[in-house]
Amino acid sequence: MEQSQYNQLFSFIWNIATDVLVYAFDKGEYNKIIMTMMVLRRIDVLLEPTKETLLKQKKMLDDNNIANQDPILFNITGYPFYNTSLFTMKTLNSEINPSRLKQNFTDYLNGFSKDVQDILDKFHLRQMVDNLTEAERLGSIIEKFTDDKINLSNKPVLDDAGNVRLPALDNHTMGTMFEELLRKFNEENNVTEAGEHFTPRDYVKLLADLAVIPIADKIKDNTYTVYDGACGTGGILTIAQDRIREIAAEKGKNVQVLIYGQELQPETFATCKADLMISGDIQSFQYVHGTEMREYIAFDSTISRDGHPGETYDFCISNPPFGTPWKEDLKKRGLAETEKKKFTDSRFTLMGSNGEEISFIPDIGDCQMMFLANNISRMKGSTELGTRIVEVHNGSSLFTGDAGSGASNLRQYIIENDLLEAIIAMPEKDFYNTGIGTFIWVVTNRKEERRRGLVQLIDATEIKSPLRKNLGEKNCETTESDRAQIIKLLTDFAETPQSKIFPNNEFGYWSVKVCRPLRLRFDYNEEREAEMCKKEKDAAICCEVMTFVKQYEHSADYDFNALQELLKSAIKGMKSKPKKKHIDLLQKYYTVACPEAEIVLDSDGNQIPDKALEDYEVIPFRYEGGIEGFLKNEILPYTADAWIDMKSMQVGYELSFTKYFYKPKALRSIEDITKDIRAIEERTDGMLDDILGKV
Repeated sequence: MEQSQYNQLFSFIWNIATDVLVYAFDKGEYNKIIMTMMVLRRIDVLLEPTKETLLKQKKMLDDNNIANQDPILFNITGYPFYNTSLFTMKTLNSEINPSRLKQNFTDYLNGFSKDVQDILDKFHLRQMVDNLTEAERLGSIIEKFTDDKINLSNKPVLDDAGNVRLPALDNHTMGTMFEELLRKFNEENNVTEAGEHFTPRDYVKLLADLAVIPIADKIKDNTYTVYDGACGTGGILTIAQDRIREIAAEKGKNVQVLIYGQELQPETFATCKADLMISGDIQSFQYVHGTEMREYIAFDSTISRDGHPGETYDFCISNPPFGTPWKEDLKKRGLAETEKKKFTDSRFTLMGSNGEEISFIPDIGDCQMMFLANNISRMKGSTELGTRIVEVHNGSSLFTGDAGSGASNLRQYIIENDLLEAIIAMPEKDFYNTGIGTFIWVVTNRKEERRRGLVQLIDATEIKSPLRKNLGEKNCETTESDRAQIIKLLTDFAETPQSKIFPNNEFGYWSVKVCRPLRLRFDYNEEREAEMCKKEKDAAICCEVMTFVKQYEHSADYDFNALQELLKSAIKGMKSKPKKKHIDLLQKYYTVACPEAEIVLDSDGNQIPDKALEDYEVIPFRYEGGIEGFLKNEILPYTADAWIDMKSMQVGYELSFTKYFYKPKALRSIEDITKDIRAIEERTDGMLDDILGKV
């Protein structure tokens, strides 16, 4: 479809809202009504040519009491759906009585086969019909969507001479139009919900190329599977499917490509399901896995209700929501926000070699790393190609989460198992309703030999083409030539200003606690003793101890070690025998930190650390001399009594594009700065005299 034809169709559908729905519905309801009717008409128009034949066949099947009619009726329509009602949307258009129109339209909806019923339910279309009827708009909106000036079919409309009068609306363009309409409706109503960033088709094509082109020579006569756990309207799945087929055909290979996905938003799921059914690629929308029936495109949250448990795929390509909380997924499991650790799922946890469970579960405020962990769990281990994962993230996935956190653990697992092939930094303002920069992770369990033990970082932030007119926040696109340039950087695997290559351990670090010894001095104070007596139930014994201590001359000069010796003598003459908790209270109320005091030792003669002086250091794996070298070079020269608590050590991983691709801005010249100052002086000449003259 030419851009001008697309624009004309888009404008026609957009204007239906202002022509038909205005004053009868809130603007926030426009999108659901318009896009639901658009999908319904798209299905309806495909069934029109076979309507008469289908009704005759349906009557024959009923007369002969044939129960399993679906395969026969599917064969007549040529699609995995049908409608046995006497009506089509065009014939409904002739009814002018609102109540009869509603009755006939309901009969029409009831005539659809099972999978279309599922789509209608997700759109809540029957409730919508009630509302449209009450507002006396049902007839008008049917009339608009059956107008001969538009074509929502995936087949062209021809004139009497056989020439194309209206071009076909293919699935990719349908998905683009759906997302563009939703974006524009949201902008009109100031709706910009975090995480709901549809993937522009130019960006989707890059994802598909990154997944397929690097292994194009390895594609064989085979069946390949593509999975997207946040599939939206299915654009990523269908474009990847087409790309695999194209490359296979170029190589002279015959392939079958099956697509699988899951989507949470009902309307988006319904649109995806409708388009995949229309495409004919999924002849039956359900398939058998083991002994279970499953759907190619599952509905609900991938995080809490996995629609494809235990299944693995050749390609996992996704743009999951980012910056979006996943607290609702906890609720679905019957858990509160504070019970994140009870969220058990084998996709997000791993049993370590020491028998301890390693969690990949991130902070409750962002779920994107869970989608990456989900895809990692889908990797094939026994095939030549293994699995290639291409997934879009924002910058937080590179570094969010301290050592030992779920996000850091996932980065550690991916890098230490040599799964990370590359990360590509993309331009800002490349999406419709967010200006943030994005990063594409390329992960595989079948790295090329030359890539083993290495990670490639690609800065593609300047590889873009400007749009003539912004689409929401989107002001640039990734054209075919841009894609070729990015793919070349990946496949060349060479050091350039835009491509850096590092060993895996470049991104790892140790997080350690640096301790300094506790040094205390005895400091008797009547006010603090009174405070202790007021707050502590064991204060009486402590006061009795202090009565003995104060007998000794110069007791106030003792540091805590000497005080402890004094306490031992005092305790011998006491009736009550103090315990460790009492000694702890004495330390709390009768001592103060003193840098000149001796180091406090425990009963085994070990230094006790001062919690107030604890600090944490991050030590890169590649620091010369490791932890000991860091202690010697970076800590002891400044704090000679410090040591590192090795029990506190945790391993973390993070990546920083700024570190490797920092582009410092050139400083302004002295001449330019001087020129600006002179200009300011000229503009303000005489102002100071005027001000002071009035004082």
